[in-house]
Amino acid sequence: MSSMKIECVLRENCRCGESPVWEEASNSLLFVDIPAKKVCRWDSLSKQVQRVTMDAPVSSVALRQSGGYVATVGTKFCALNWEDQSAVVLATVDKEKKNNRFNDGKVDPAGRYFAANRRSVYKLEKEEQIPDGMCIDVEGKLWVACYNGGRVIRLDPETGKRLQTVKLPVDKTTSCCFGGKDYSEMYVTCARDGLDSKGLLQQPEAGGIFKITGLGVKGIPPYPYTG
Repeated sequence: MSSMKIECVLRENCRCGESPVWEEASNSLLFVDIPAKKVCRWDSLSKQVQRVTMDAPVSSVALRQSGGYVATVGTKFCALNWEDQSAVVLATVDKEKKNNRFNDGKVDPAGRYFAANRRSVYKLEKEEQIPDGMCIDVEGKLWVACYNGGRVIRLDPETGKRLQTVKLPVDKTTSCCFGGKDYSEMYVTCARDGLDSKGLLQQPEAGGIFKITGLGVKGIPPYPYTG
């Protein structure tokens, strides 16, 4: 097995990067910056990044089988046309609830797009960490980004046993996905919001996109939304 390598491939300075999704057709990584209201696409070949700004915090993005993408924007499910940067609202929920928004979203194996609203706020002490975004590998094991923990951990979902820990040079790791030519690379998003000036000096790559290679396991392609 090759030795593991961790590198920041894009110093995007995301306030809160989330929802990484690999698009095999374009060799690109999609992700969002929630409070900046942006959907981003990083081309792994050209190293260029494109950004589309939405009208509300955008908490997740996913591939769409018919072309383009879908995203959760505020309390709306939207279809995104990347070519002309247009968005069409597919559905809206909780219109009457002010200051509410989707917190995360994911497409299941049946092609359905699930998203959850923010329902609770938890106070975390300095040394605590909380499970955040996750993905699954070909062996059925779960990889979980630990917010405030600066790491991604591999778990056996049947036993709950921790199998592997990958430490990153940033504290606020938010989510992860597999990608690359054969889904042997892992991409990790993270946040800058919540770090004070000292923390930002100590973690200059906070808010960037990290790539991990040499994990010795591959992931599965993301499921596209079929609607």
